[in-house]
Amino acid sequence: MPFVDPITYIVAFGAIVVSFLWLRDTRIFVRTGIEGYRKAAYQGVLFTGLGWFAAALAGFSDNTFLYLACGFILLAMYLQSRITRGNVWKGDESAWQRFTGAAPRRVPERK
Repeated sequence: MPFVDPITYIVAFGAIVVSFLWLRDTRIFVRTGIEGYRKAAYQGVLFTGLGWFAAALAGFSDNTFLYLACGFILLAMYLQSRITRGNVWKGDESAWQRFTGAAPRRVPERK
């Protein structure tokens, strides 16, 4: 079995985290319709692509590519955290609800 550098696993885990955060932002946007989460959901597609590109780079197992992949993952996480989303939490939610993005649904306006 060939040797796989542990940094490759860290980069792959980072790509999974970026994907999870994107899907969480998308779920919150669908449930609430808040503009900040809409922006985060749309830009999350690009950041997720950057994260998986970094994971592919890490697969080459060259030291230069490993460090470049770590930088891309950190860049994707940084850019994803810079988006102002808005507050959807009241304070009485469980940690699991916040983790999965189970925000309260918006009530449609009746005319």
